[in-house]
Amino acid sequence: MAVPKHVDLFNPLLTAMHNLGGSGSIQEQEDEVAKILGLSEDEASEIHKGNRTKLSYNLAWARNNLKHFGLLENSSRGVWALTPQGRKTIKVDKNEVRFYVAELNREKRKSSGVQKEDSSVNGTLTEDDTIWEDQLLECVRSMSPAAFERLTQRLLRESGFIQVEVTGQSGDGGIDGKGVVRVGGLISFHMIFQCKRFAGSVGASVIRDFRGAMVGRADKGLLITTGTFTADARREAQRDGAPPLDLIDGKDLVQKLKEFRLGVKVTERIVEDVAVVPEYFEDV
Repeated sequence: MAVPKHVDLFNPLLTAMHNLGGSGSIQEQEDEVAKILGLSEDEASEIHKGNRTKLSYNLAWARNNLKHFGLLENSSRGVWALTPQGRKTIKVDKNEVRFYVAELNREKRKSSGVQKEDSSVNGTLTEDDTIWEDQLLECVRSMSPAAFERLTQRLLRESGFIQVEVTGQSGDGGIDGKGVVRVGGLISFHMIFQCKRFAGSVGASVIRDFRGAMVGRADKGLLITTGTFTADARREAQRDGAPPLDLIDGKDLVQKLKEFRLGVKVTERIVEDVAVVPEYFEDV
């Protein structure tokens, strides 16, 4: 089946959130909704635009609409949760949500004097906005393999890794580098990493091959791609009885680059809420 439009994902998303215990990461939501809808691996991995799958893109719209409708909330750490009203709600009328958000958008534009549509209200993505993400990914994908490995090295160092080395030797089992990660300043793990710079989806076979190269050489493995990972690849990375691997896809990668201001300039704006206090003038 084709991935439904965002308005048709309202109820599958609500069901997924209830199934997840009332809260969950974006990735957990996507996996659960795909299971509820019975999407095949190819359908769930279909690329819509840039680096984002169609399922991810449409769910981002659905999340924002349900947030404005008062059923979802999100934290600064990227965890989404049902609001008290959301916990009581099993199903919604998609047209009621759509019309409510549209009216909210009109009222906001009217009160602010803004003529154009406010994307943060109509569901065109706010925190899920992908414009800068897609632009940044294109920059990264245009790098040479050696430059991408050096960027990964810098990113890992900024993240707290030490003794990070880029090997990148052919015939090395796909290993591009190694390093040491310290936890709490007390425990250290030897880590190897692999960088895949392309726009497609990384499948489970790549995970198995990388794990095979890791055995006996490191405690942890990290696979970084500018593309996406299939659901099978993510399951294989955390399969019981096998050394777990950590995965960073293009979406996670650009967020990390933004966090450490690597190739990204962030301009913060201060918004003032001004209220007049009449009592002040009575006592002057």
